[in-house]
Amino acid sequence: MISQRARDMKPFLVMDVLERAQEMERRGADVIHLEVGEPDFDTPEPIKDACLRALREGKTHYTHSQGLVQLREAIAEYYHEHYSVEISPEQILITSGTSPAMLLLFAAVLEPGNEIILPNPYYPCYPNIISFVAGKPVFVDTDEDDGFQYHPDKIEEKITSRTKAIVINSPSNPTGIVMDPSRMEQIASLSPFIISDEIYHGLVYEGNEHTILEFTDRCFVLNGFSKMYAMTGWRLGYVIAPDEFTRALQVMQQNLFISPNDFVQWAAISALREAQQETMEMREIYNRRRELMLRRLRELGFRIAVEPTGAYYILANARRYSSDSYH
Repeated sequence: MISQRARDMKPFLVMDVLERAQEMERRGADVIHLEVGEPDFDTPEPIKDACLRALREGKTHYTHSQGLVQLREAIAEYYHEHYSVEISPEQILITSGTSPAMLLLFAAVLEPGNEIILPNPYYPCYPNIISFVAGKPVFVDTDEDDGFQYHPDKIEEKITSRTKAIVINSPSNPTGIVMDPSRMEQIASLSPFIISDEIYHGLVYEGNEHTILEFTDRCFVLNGFSKMYAMTGWRLGYVIAPDEFTRALQVMQQNLFISPNDFVQWAAISALREAQQETMEMREIYNRRRELMLRRLRELGFRIAVEPTGAYYILANARRYSSDSYH
């Protein structure tokens, strides 16, 4: 019999829709994809070139279970250059995508029945993974008229003796909202650990994004290469963790995933150091699309109370048409 844990796991709906769309394409249908959060750009040439170089040089073996030290050093350098924060390469665990990083992180933090506070709306995999490792997601509602901003006082109301962490996601999936740094600082002052999903960093069109590491060291950072570098299919992410958690994360990685792909990690070093021009051009195109979509959605009658300034999402209010977002 299938385990209760497996039966309780909800499907990731956008993947169900994507896979159905791919089946239709194989039958000859012309499909416009509006489901999965994926850049429609090809991976920049310097990254592909670095991957091919690595393959030709025989970079096809197991690496250190935390990931190549060269890549971890490059990530530490990147965070120092962009956010003026100091992190050690030993605090970084490279993973085969950011989703495995979430699994390892939530497993490292949670005992059965412990709680993680999430904003609502939220990335749908958060509660699924939290529940999978016997944790409990607790939701804090946000309001479209307030730009879906997380209110520290509402978060504090949800904190109990079972609360282990607060998740923030800026720029946000699905709202596209970038969190105000003063609000991040207030949330960072609350007692539990902060888990900051920074996968959409680099895709901000007004102002600047901030890492949670600017405000506290009692935090975890989730990030990766899928979004800014158009590398979704390469499956490479990472988690930055407090020192006391790194060994536990490493041991779980050794057992569950062994190590990330060797040649993909070499490509990621190129992404961080050689693809600035390409990522800037992609960001400019995303912004032009954002401005067009905001105008046209409003002309069509959708309500957008506060304009999103990050990622590539617009969570438009369609209640005048339907109360059911699934049909």
